[in-house]
Amino acid sequence: MAETVAVHVKPGSTKGPLVETAPDGALTIYVRERAVDGKANEAVLRLLAEHLGVPRGRIRLAAGATSRLKRFRIE
Repeated sequence: MAETVAVHVKPGSTKGPLVETAPDGALTIYVRERAVDGKANEAVLRLLAEHLGVPRGRIRLAAGATSRLKRFRIE
């Protein structure tokens, strides 16, 4: 069964790499990579996989490739 996770991304952050979980369960991911040529998206995928404890290959970007608000699908 697949699950969708909404993530707010902060690219180019000196605070990252870091995953913060808000009290309501919302995720904010800080990555050092800038949003150029998909580098920030790839960094977010790696960090999200590590945070959730699932293999990187099981996570796909479902929506928001060019937005800071992204939805990922976990298989």
